Amino acid sequence: MINETQGHLLRIYVGEADRHDGKPLYQWIIHRAREMGLAGATALRGLAGFGASSRIHSATILRLSEDLPVVIEIVDRKEKLREFLKVIDSTVDEGLATIEQVQIHFYRSSSDGVGNKDA
Repeated sequence: MINETQGHLLRIYVGEADRHDGKPLYQWIIHRAREMGLAGATALRGLAGFGASSRIHSATILRLSEDLPVVIEIVDRKEKLREFLKVIDSTVDEGLATIEQVQIHFYRSSSDGVGNKDA
């Protein structure tokens, strides 16, 4: 459990079709974050977006893109996120990464006994 109220949010923007070692890049990033002991990671699939190429990727009925935007969000201490970025930097050929300060209100799981009616 994180005992601090200030943390940082790492957002990594990639494409759904991006790959690393034959698997989707976003999955590889999430697995690597877990291996490095980061607090948690979530991948969000976007409905539409564009990046540095300015090409729009969208999930409209007329044209289903096979390369929708994916955002991976990871919250932890700034130092840990910067170390993580050093590890994944060379695997992201196209994309964007940002870090911003966030206020952490709680960080818990059912194994913490918080919110568990049987505890």
